[in-house]
Amino acid sequence: MSTIDWTVLIFTLVAVVVYGVFIGRGQKSNESYLKADNKMPWYIVLIGIMATQASAITFLSAPGQAYTDGMRFVQYYFGLPLAMIVICITFIPIFQRLNVYTAYEYLENRFDKKTRVLTSLLFLFSRGLSTGISIYAPSIILSSVLNWDIYLTNVLTGGILLIYTYIGGAKAIAHTQKIQFLIILGTMAFAGYLLIQNMPNGIGFKDALYLAGKSGKLNVITTEFDWKDKYNIWSGLIGGFFLALSYFGTDQSQVGRYITAKDNTNAKMGLLLNGLVKIPMQFAILLIGALLFAFFSLKPAPIYFNERSYQNLKETQPEQAAVYEKEHQDLQNKFNSESKEILKLKETQSPQLNNKIEDFKNTQTQVKALHGRVEEAINNSKYNAEKTDTNYIFLYFVKNTLPVGMIGLLFAVIFLASWGSISAGLNSLAACSLKDVHLIFKKEIPDDATELKYSRLHTLAWGIFSIGVAMFATQMGSLIEAVNVLGSLFYGPILGIFLVAFYFKKVKGLNVFISAILSEITVIAIYNFDIVSFLWLNVIGAAAVIIFSAIGLLFYKPKVVNS
Repeated sequence: MSTIDWTVLIFTLVAVVVYGVFIGRGQKSNESYLKADNKMPWYIVLIGIMATQASAITFLSAPGQAYTDGMRFVQYYFGLPLAMIVICITFIPIFQRLNVYTAYEYLENRFDKKTRVLTSLLFLFSRGLSTGISIYAPSIILSSVLNWDIYLTNVLTGGILLIYTYIGGAKAIAHTQKIQFLIILGTMAFAGYLLIQNMPNGIGFKDALYLAGKSGKLNVITTEFDWKDKYNIWSGLIGGFFLALSYFGTDQSQVGRYITAKDNTNAKMGLLLNGLVKIPMQFAILLIGALLFAFFSLKPAPIYFNERSYQNLKETQPEQAAVYEKEHQDLQNKFNSESKEILKLKETQSPQLNNKIEDFKNTQTQVKALHGRVEEAINNSKYNAEKTDTNYIFLYFVKNTLPVGMIGLLFAVIFLASWGSISAGLNSLAACSLKDVHLIFKKEIPDDATELKYSRLHTLAWGIFSIGVAMFATQMGSLIEAVNVLGSLFYGPILGIFLVAFYFKKVKGLNVFISAILSEITVIAIYNFDIVSFLWLNVIGAAAVIIFSAIGLLFYKPKVVNS
């Protein structure tokens, strides 16, 4: 990067850290550190919810996901608006009335202590791993730009954001997320504009959309039902509904955002607006990926977007790499030529257009097959490379196309997006491990100063844990998919526990405790045997808790105490 880019990057990151430390200073109790004194208005709640969900993975990996698999990933969010309505009706009033620090406090009141601890542990394990993956995403950038070891950049990325998260708690997180998200949205919109502006002369937005459509990248709606298809309208509406219901209703990283609201109205407005805004935002981010495919069908594309991994292959297998490069050069020239011919014929409505589109698709298939062979060769080499280059596609475009200054700002955006979700994750992990595990087994209740010290130590510990997880994230492929698969392994049983708590009053603690364990075992078994796609695991996990609890009632009916 240029000196200007480095200046923009460093200034932006330092400014956010300083602002976070300043705004979060003077913490004196956990009420402030973990809940921001319940003073957040609806728009801060909205931004906090969106920033927590939209990590660097969203902005780094989602365009690559669309580039490789099309825009059908957006269907993953189709169940979100309905889930927001259910949470506003059922979840928020209960959490606000009980004035909880964590969602799992309610479960002790409804069931018993062991159910609260079990549910919190399921959350802690899944969110701890997911936060580690979120640290790894921006580490890719530092590693690529500086040519530094990925393990060193993991430590730097996770360590910097710990400064204001450790000091300022929920208040610092909420206000820095506000600044971060505004910068992110503006910069991503400008990046999309520059993508169109950098198309070859005479080729505009409609032409790029046309090429993306003919290449199958605008596959927003997939109606064919298939249990093993990860992204179709059925898995999105049903599986996505259950995943969103669990994530926003029972995951402390999100619950912790809206329990900081002033009141029920502000919490509900933040959630409902998230349901309305999230799908268009995700659509726009995925559209950038589809347009990137059109861009690289008209201009030279690299044989592999992870340049460091491919360079290692060239050094270890130079003869094989030379064969790959010759084939790639021929295919890329052919692909670029066919793309331009299609756009010319499109304007004339020539009868040859359909034949050229078929040639274009055949070449696209050959390019994809070559990419697969290169990727297999890299993964089979001794070099410890990422499984795919999906996470590097948008990064490659930024590094090699955008103007000076914009590159540094876009790199800063990916850091800011990461910090927004990671800081909220660490805050929620600290709240749960302290309130649901540490203090629940402590006989003496600590004073405010001691409890605040414990909260900061828990935040620090989870930061170190998440950095450790990031060290093993290199083999997870598409990060946006990996983090959602991981969540789906745990969200279903957690949601099932809450659904039983809300709607099945006859079920008591021991019953739901055993049912939750059996449900988690069921979900992991189904995933290991690859029976259905991961979104359905959320439905299965929640339904399993309910079914096992109903079966339990047949064998154990709690005594009814007459009043």
